[in-house]
Amino acid sequence: MDSNSNKNTWLLITVASLGYFVDIYDLIIFSIVRVRSFQDIGVPEELMRVKGEFVLNMQMGGLLLGGLIWGVIADKYGRIKVLFGSILLYSLANIYNGFVHDVTTYGIVRFIAGIGLAGELGAGITLVSESMHRSKRGYGTMLVAGVGVLGAILAYFVSEWFDWRTAYFVGGGMGILLLMMRVGTFESGLFAQAVESKHVQKGSLKLLLSNPDRIKRYLYCLGIGLPIWFVVGVLVTQAPEIGVALGAPTTLSAGKGVMFTYLGISVGDFMAGLLSQWLRSRKKVVFLCQVLILISSLWYLNSQGIDESKFMFLAFFMGIGVGYWATFVTIAAEQFGTNLRATVATTAPNFVRGALIPSTLLYGYFVGLWGIIPAAIVTLLLLTGIAIFALTQLEESFDKDLNYYEE
Repeated sequence: MDSNSNKNTWLLITVASLGYFVDIYDLIIFSIVRVRSFQDIGVPEELMRVKGEFVLNMQMGGLLLGGLIWGVIADKYGRIKVLFGSILLYSLANIYNGFVHDVTTYGIVRFIAGIGLAGELGAGITLVSESMHRSKRGYGTMLVAGVGVLGAILAYFVSEWFDWRTAYFVGGGMGILLLMMRVGTFESGLFAQAVESKHVQKGSLKLLLSNPDRIKRYLYCLGIGLPIWFVVGVLVTQAPEIGVALGAPTTLSAGKGVMFTYLGISVGDFMAGLLSQWLRSRKKVVFLCQVLILISSLWYLNSQGIDESKFMFLAFFMGIGVGYWATFVTIAAEQFGTNLRATVATTAPNFVRGALIPSTLLYGYFVGLWGIIPAAIVTLLLLTGIAIFALTQLEESFDKDLNYYEE
């Protein structure tokens, strides 16, 4: 690889990493400022949870819809266009979010922001994967996710230092600044070849769903990611309730727990990326992460009388376990040809995020039967079991030549 090509690749990795950094900041900022923002716009205390679920579900709906939209666009018209369009949309939405004064508008804007946020990671991972040598691409995707998830740490501190409206302005402003950095980024060479192949069907959901083998591959890709958002969205986010069930002497802070979890996810993403290169296997790394999830989560759920310091440590430990997020998206991208790769890599992470909804419904059903702790343990075992089974059904994709099409 010549020096100019090497420079372009590093520019691409930098832009994708910072894009995901802003993406994560904007993705979780509502969860962090929800209570203060609702108090400011006059939401009664007894409606906080219900209205919060409404706004969060609107954002989730935007993510699910956006995953489909941006995935198809990326395979039909290019990965760079998705990076540009998604960053612009969620940046403008977050700036507008700083001006809302009622819950309905709040929800609509978070829906639009969700559509924008859906495109960043999949397009970035696909672009980096297709632009680097196949034996080295794990390092690139590792950097994208490892740097990106640190956006959650910044979101926590900005929300501590400034009011909630300013926190949204900061998120939108960072996105606009990032767009100014995009000069010089280049399109994937594999996508450029696909454009020249006029007979190749690109970005077609019908093509993805028309073949049983492709459907199974896609479902198995989703399966390996299921435990990630259950750990973050339930075990950490519901720390106050879980703490009560464990007899914690003080209320466990979900906000601090999320911060330490994302710090662990960043470390985990770097570790997973490095291990996959050293072991020359992505499947072995995801399996090790499942084992780590089980050890750390079961430790947490059996910690009677847990205090805040132990909770922070275990939140960080659980974060390392679920820190195979980039590896999961990379595996999904590597399982499919160039004409469907971005569609899969963009929809898969958003569908896995959306899978938190049925996971929490199942968890809620189990809570009614057995109580919080047994329900969490059973749901965790079920999801990690699905992930491990799905992993055994996928081919090893490390060092796989990505220059092929789905027919």
